[in-house]
Amino acid sequence: MTPTLVQRHLPHAAPVPRVDLCARARDWAEIQERMLVPVYEAVYERLEVGPGTRLLGLGCGSGLALLMAASRGASVTGVEAAEPERLALARQRLLPEAWEGRGHGDTRLTDGSEHDIDLMESGDAPYNLITAFQPIGCTAGDSEGLSALLESAAPMARRGAPVVLVGWGPPERCTTSSVLRVATKLADPLRSTRSWRPAQRDDLEEVAQRAGLRPDGSGRVACPFGYADAESAVRGLLSTGLFDAAVGATDLPQVDKEVTEALQPYVRADGTVWMPNVFRYLIARTA
Repeated sequence: MTPTLVQRHLPHAAPVPRVDLCARARDWAEIQERMLVPVYEAVYERLEVGPGTRLLGLGCGSGLALLMAASRGASVTGVEAAEPERLALARQRLLPEAWEGRGHGDTRLTDGSEHDIDLMESGDAPYNLITAFQPIGCTAGDSEGLSALLESAAPMARRGAPVVLVGWGPPERCTTSSVLRVATKLADPLRSTRSWRPAQRDDLEEVAQRAGLRPDGSGRVACPFGYADAESAVRGLLSTGLFDAAVGATDLPQVDKEVTEALQPYVRADGTVWMPNVFRYLIARTA
């Protein structure tokens, strides 16, 4: 795999100003990543992921989705170029006795560079499932490069293999949208490149078609964001990277304050935070 295959994936791969990346990765793994578990479960159930599955996870983050697939018996390969700190946590989760990127079984993790493992070693069977679980459709440009990445990854899969994309649902069904708008307000004038925008109905289909993939079904999944308290909610939301431009334009205390205030309508009597959301997934097929 060449570096260009993965390094074009997510816009937040660029250097991030004034953000503790290690702390953010831990917050993602410990707080935020589990919010998307209903999507992972729905996709794996629908596609009958199991011992016969060879999965290539693009933008695998700290590896929770891969861990869930591996627990079903799948052989998994994860690629994470944008967030090396998340990749390090994925290695701890999935490769406790790793050596040169290889652990027990068929689990592999890579940053996609030529210095890491070769995802298609001689004799390997092609992948029969590709996932790109990083949700798109809530900030301008968040799908930039994704079509090119999928187009490059598709030859690694067998013909007709499913490719799964995930996106935010309509804003009227995603209460978190009101909090994400804070990022746009604080990031001005940077918001032109990473501003919040409402998800569009055909966001996922457009990405798939540009990549030469054939849409073949979709679904919607309820993914409520639930947190123990407002502080945990702020840490979890900031770990997504969607507030980085806001932090760069102002400072972390200001962003913390604004996000905490925006969360108030969703704080329940016991202090927990509950924000119902709907996410959408698309299943496309390789040519």
